[in-house]
Amino acid sequence: MPRISPVCHIIPSKVLRHLADRSEGAQRSRLLDSALLSEHLRGHRAARSLMMIANVTGEKNRSIYDCNRRSPASPTGKLVRAEGAGDVSDVTVNQAYDSTGSTYEFYSSVLARNSIDNRGMRLDSFVHYGRNFNNAFWDGSEMVFGDGDGQMFLGFAMALDVVAHELTHGVTQYSTPGGLDYQDQSGALNESISDVFGSVVKQWKLNQAAKDADWLIGAGILGDKVGHALRSMKDPGNRDVTWEGDDQPSTMDKYVEGGDVHTNSGIPSHAFYLAAMALGGNSWDKAAKIWYQALPLLKSNATFADAANATVDVASRTFGSAESDAVKGAWAQVKVLK
Repeated sequence: MPRISPVCHIIPSKVLRHLADRSEGAQRSRLLDSALLSEHLRGHRAARSLMMIANVTGEKNRSIYDCNRRSPASPTGKLVRAEGAGDVSDVTVNQAYDSTGSTYEFYSSVLARNSIDNRGMRLDSFVHYGRNFNNAFWDGSEMVFGDGDGQMFLGFAMALDVVAHELTHGVTQYSTPGGLDYQDQSGALNESISDVFGSVVKQWKLNQAAKDADWLIGAGILGDKVGHALRSMKDPGNRDVTWEGDDQPSTMDKYVEGGDVHTNSGIPSHAFYLAAMALGGNSWDKAAKIWYQALPLLKSNATFADAANATVDVASRTFGSAESDAVKGAWAQVKVLK
C-alpha cells in the first residue's frame, strides 16, 4: 500500500512572495519564479511503494544526484556520490551527504529507527535543482535542494536542521496512520514535528543541552537582507531573532483560523521547547522520545489537543508523573490544555 505525501517545502510560498514585494528587477523575478515553482510542486502528491524503497535492515544508503539546474516535477540527475564514497569537489554534494547521514544516525542511534520509513529506506538527494531556486523540499520519497539565489537565500544543504526538518516529514508520513493532513491544525502539527526534530538533530550533533541551544530553524540559510532565521521555537514571532515577516503565534490566543500551516506551527513548537526546558538536560533524552512515541497515536486530522494528550500519556507511561506534569504544563502555557 503506497503512502501518499504532500510536497513539503522549508520556505513557504508566502515568504517568497513577501520578499518579492520588497525587491526589484532580477531579484524579484527569481523570488517569484521560486514561489511559482514551489506552488506548482505543492500540487503534486508523491506516492512510493514500501517494497520499492525497502533496503537491507540497518544499513545506511545515501545517493546524491546532480539535477544540473533543471527543475522537472520528478527530479532526475546524474549520480555524483554514493554511500561510502569520499568527498567530491562539489561542496553542496558533500553537505547533502553529511546532513542526510547525520539525520539517519540520529534516528538510528537515539530512536532505534531504521531510516525514514523504519524499513531501511534508501536516502536519495537531488542537488542543484532549478536555477536560483530558493527552496528545499521533501517530495514523499526523496530530498531536493535548490541553490538559492546567493542574496536572499543561500545553500540549503549546509543547514542540518533544514535537512532534518524535511526528512522528518517522511518520518511523520510513515509513523502516523495515513499521515497528517496538510491543512489546519494537523498541517501545523506536521510542520511543527519537523521543526522539533530539525532542532533536536542539530542539538544532538552539536552535543548541546536544551538550555544552550538557539532553538532557531534555518539559521544560516538567509542572506543578510532577509534576517537571521526562519522561525524561533523559543520565541515564535520575535522578528529581532528571525526575520521581518515572522508571523508565528506562541499561544492559542493568537491562533490564525485557516492560517498557513507554517504560521500556526509556532504554537506546538513552543510547547515542545517549554517541555524540553522543564525536563532539563538534552532535548533528545526525554522530550524528543516522548514526541516521537506519540506519533503513532495521531490520526490524520489530529488537533493540537490530540497531540497534547498523546504526549502527556506517553510521558506518563514511558517516564513517570513528573515528566507527564512537565509536558502537560508546557501545553498549558501555550493554552492548548488547561
